[in-house]
Amino acid sequence: MLDVNALQATDLQGLSQGAVTEIATALLARVAAQQAAILAKDEHIARRERELKFKDAKIERITFELARLRGWKYGAKTEAMTAEQRKLFEDALAEDEADLQAQLDALQGDAQADDQADSPADTAQGRPKRQPRRQALPEHLRRVEHHHEPENTDCPTPECGQPMARIGEDVSERLDVVPAEFFVHRHIRGKWVCKCCNQQGEGRLVQAPVAPQIIDKGLPTAGLVAHTLVAHFVDHLPYYRLEQVNARSGVHTPRSTLASWAGAGGASLKPLFEAHRAFVLGAKVLHADETPVRMLDPGAGKTAKAYVWAYARGEHDGTPGVIYDFCTGRGSKYPAAFLSAWEGTLSCDDYGGYDVIFKRQGCIEAGCLAHARRKFADLAKANASPVATQALLRIARVYQVESQARAMAAGDRLAHRQRHARPLWAELHAWMTLERKRVPDGGGIAAALDYSLKRWSALGRFLDDGAVSVDNNHIENLMRPWAMGRKAWLFAGSELAGQRAAMVMSLVQSARLHGHDPWVYLKDVLERLLAHPNNRIDELLPHRWKPVA
Repeated sequence: MLDVNALQATDLQGLSQGAVTEIATALLARVAAQQAAILAKDEHIARRERELKFKDAKIERITFELARLRGWKYGAKTEAMTAEQRKLFEDALAEDEADLQAQLDALQGDAQADDQADSPADTAQGRPKRQPRRQALPEHLRRVEHHHEPENTDCPTPECGQPMARIGEDVSERLDVVPAEFFVHRHIRGKWVCKCCNQQGEGRLVQAPVAPQIIDKGLPTAGLVAHTLVAHFVDHLPYYRLEQVNARSGVHTPRSTLASWAGAGGASLKPLFEAHRAFVLGAKVLHADETPVRMLDPGAGKTAKAYVWAYARGEHDGTPGVIYDFCTGRGSKYPAAFLSAWEGTLSCDDYGGYDVIFKRQGCIEAGCLAHARRKFADLAKANASPVATQALLRIARVYQVESQARAMAAGDRLAHRQRHARPLWAELHAWMTLERKRVPDGGGIAAALDYSLKRWSALGRFLDDGAVSVDNNHIENLMRPWAMGRKAWLFAGSELAGQRAAMVMSLVQSARLHGHDPWVYLKDVLERLLAHPNNRIDELLPHRWKPVA
């Protein structure tokens, strides 16, 4: 049979009719196969074009969604949200952005893979994908190493095949987690007796003494009690949700049991709380603020409004600390009683409940410039007055000077303020006084100016004492855990429960100010408190605590 592919024109001469028919049939079959291949290729190209158009449209839509999300993230509308609303919005936005970015990366990765499959020669010319900059994983985390080597380490070149040499390695790290593990401590106390004395009826049983426990003859260790306190007062989990979390590990802990553990743990912390209170009130500069919480009133069958008062050592104090006081009201008698023996400078807002303190000799008021600024900021957002915008610019200059002095010692900070902030402060006062004469009474800008001018001496207290802060934001930040807890707990079950919450949160929030892990701190303190001498209890305070090696 003639080879059609190698057939020459001279080969056709002298062929028989049958041979010519055979050649023609082979050529026709070859042409039909080529036409079928061309049609299949055209169909493949058309399908790829449709897929590419679909991917391009999807990439365009996802890119638009990402741009819109980022526009919302930095848009002016988010400034009208409350702190809690903005936090929820940012969490949802981060989830959506990560979801869309993953979809976009997958689509673009598929498109690049398809392009490389169609044109392998262009692969080396592609730009390397820019890797995101991530914070290094903490060094203290346990590392589980997985070694990966090729199955065959001989040279893949057919003409060579010699063993290859290992010249290095690439290391990548991925973060993993193991859910909380419950385990049981078995304490086996041997019983010892003298057989000789026992035969004479005088034998005594000797055992190692039982170590004191937070809950006598109870199941939980100090670690579990600390875990319950941290979950409830730091992570803001209601007891019924913590019960569900524990149940996933097969451990049944009714909410009533969890509450009793927290109650016993809180009671054991009271001596430490009293020592911590004395430490905080030993400062000559304090910040104060208050926030409402709901408290259950079983007699009335509803909840009543209670208040948590917070007192923190000065923002510039080298040994920070905060103390919370749960009270059933907002009257002046509560801060007056708590600060009855205290003297110094108290930074607070314009609430009249603090006035009784400043009537005492030795107590000085320091105002909050952030509160004064906020009144102008509200007007500026509404474009209510150009005076408000000008006030914000002038106040910003004072804050710029303050930011430069933040890391200085008190004496250097005071000298810096005197040199740079006092002239700006005098100009601001003169400008506000002049503008107040120009604006009519009863308007928003008049109220904002009156607030600052009437409290001018208190607002300028930071110019007389380098340890005093320019505003009260420090204590407002320390109030945020109560705002989170208020949304999770909904209300305090009783006045005693509120006082216990204030006690625990005073210690754990102060521990966090000093960089301590709340659970590690509470576990160690609960283990040591029962046997710790009362005259050395200061060693367990957050600012002095050292973990046992």
